Amino acid sequence: MPVDKATMDVTEQQHFLDPINVFQDRRLPVTAKPAGYAALIKAYDLQVPLPRKLCAIGEQHKFLESDGWSIRSPRYEPNASLEGHLTFALKYEGLDLAVLKKLFAVTGPDPVVRLIRSKPSGTYFRRIWFLYEWLMGTRVDLPDTNKGAYVFAVDPQKQFSIPGRRSPRHRVVNNLPGTPAFCPLVYRTASLNNWIDSHFRSQFQDILKILPRELVTRAAAYISLKDSRASFTIEGEHSNNIRIRQWSRAISQAGSQPLERNEFLRLQRIVIDDDRFISMGFRREGGFVGLHDQTTREPVPDHVSARPEDLPGLMEGLVAFEQKVARQLDPVVAAAVLSFGFVYIHPFEDGNGRVHRYLMHHILVQSGFNPPGIVIPVSAVILEAIDEYRDALEDYAQRLLPVVRWEPTAKGNVRVLNDTGDFYRFFDATPQTEFLYRCIERTITKELPKETNFLKNHDMFRKQLAQVINMPERLSDLLFRFLDQNEGRLSNRSKRKEFAELTADEVSKIESIYYDIFIGEKPKAVESFRS
Repeated sequence: MPVDKATMDVTEQQHFLDPINVFQDRRLPVTAKPAGYAALIKAYDLQVPLPRKLCAIGEQHKFLESDGWSIRSPRYEPNASLEGHLTFALKYEGLDLAVLKKLFAVTGPDPVVRLIRSKPSGTYFRRIWFLYEWLMGTRVDLPDTNKGAYVFAVDPQKQFSIPGRRSPRHRVVNNLPGTPAFCPLVYRTASLNNWIDSHFRSQFQDILKILPRELVTRAAAYISLKDSRASFTIEGEHSNNIRIRQWSRAISQAGSQPLERNEFLRLQRIVIDDDRFISMGFRREGGFVGLHDQTTREPVPDHVSARPEDLPGLMEGLVAFEQKVARQLDPVVAAAVLSFGFVYIHPFEDGNGRVHRYLMHHILVQSGFNPPGIVIPVSAVILEAIDEYRDALEDYAQRLLPVVRWEPTAKGNVRVLNDTGDFYRFFDATPQTEFLYRCIERTITKELPKETNFLKNHDMFRKQLAQVINMPERLSDLLFRFLDQNEGRLSNRSKRKEFAELTADEVSKIESIYYDIFIGEKPKAVESFRS
């Protein structure tokens, strides 16, 4: 319900002027007055996930960044009003669409109308007007403006955006990277700008150009299999080779088909081998990630999934993002937004994690970041950086959980009691994007060269081994595995059993071949070299 005008003005003055040293569960580094989004959340008691960074006005004339707070000097203090703090937020903090939509739902359109009528050409006022109508899906009682130069809805220097289209009604360029159904935002941090300036896409393609095509094909097949196996391992499953290869084939075909409802369902069917105890398709009940209390058996969530009634709109938002927006963004930014958005929504009862990582491949291939059939082993790198991966997942999940009200069901599930749909549509995906870029960097600068170099060295080992002794491919693979596992030496057990036919001189020559080729590095054993 909109706040009463008279009550709102008095409330604003009281709340906006109070210095604090604790804001909800966050302690400020110094006593200061909340500003921007922090002030609006406090004044209007907005139940939203807290922004990753909040602003406040300190008493000293110095700038302080600490523990998720940006403390500015008194000269930055805005007017103690909705107008003052909303303008401050847009100017210094960028867009937080979840906070803005909840704020607009509380205030109603009247304050927006008053702002525009007071200054029709105002840059920030026109942005507020556009954002109100875009988020709320309704027109306020104002005529189209014909004053003021066009201004971006999203400051492209602060947050990633798309070229966008002009909205003549507001004289605003709608460069929001999404639709009202799904539009996470990513801040342009120094790290992300540096990665983008590194031109990883061209680096990756340059590496592929100088390698023999046959070697790239074999490396791609192995990397795809390795990535598929890692994706199951991340989920705590040790699956059989048939399922792993099926998922590997699906990953190698990523980007070839546009996303839509049936494509999501197809991917889940590939992931789930036995559906006797799983309700396939989009959830018809609540969902959560976490444990059950050992005594009460009630849920102990680390993350609560989107409500089932919100899934149709959210999934349509994901599809619209993939079809209309993703190609206009940096490929890694788009891949992070889509894939982490999907996993926070958690539309399936099971299979979400692997489809989430598939979506990373899908966007990277679709955008031309890597050629079709050449897989960037995202899951394999994630497995080696599993703690960082969990941190990236939990960054938003931990801020979301406090504002989701739920009750346990008789089946040990959760039932969400409040309207949470916007929290899955609009969130800050910056940490998740930075994590994915770290994975991409490691893949291109370390993993791909390591795998292709390994295959070249392994081919050399085979050729030189054939000059010592001829043996079936199965045995030569086993021989290499034993050498690899024992630092280039055949164990006494293997010399007595599997390779008892080898002479001492042959063993010595084989060990020398391995040492000469792989000196200075210990290659990572693989399951099969026959691909």
